[in-house]
Amino acid sequence: MNIYDYTLPKTGETFTTLLEHKNIKINRITSSKTVEPIEYIQEEDEWLVLLQGKATLLMQGTEVVLTGGETLFIPAKTPHSVIQTDDNTLWLAVHIL
Repeated sequence: MNIYDYTLPKTGETFTTLLEHKNIKINRITSSKTVEPIEYIQEEDEWLVLLQGKATLLMQGTEVVLTGGETLFIPAKTPHSVIQTDDNTLWLAVHIL
């Protein structure tokens, strides 16, 4: 599988599971310019790496801006949401179960 072989959604985000093994799950996320800010509160830790584009997240009331190559660790049960992305934003999300 090629990480860059995807179709960009017209709106929102597309989640593709690339690997599930033992206590790890890796998702590829592709984001359009139009995203709905959904609040996530996950039971597992999550490590994000933004491969291309730009994204703004809201974590516990604080805006966090990521650009290509930057990473972010989100501890389990931390409220967060994606509030803005550039068109064709690509990330990897590593969930540590």
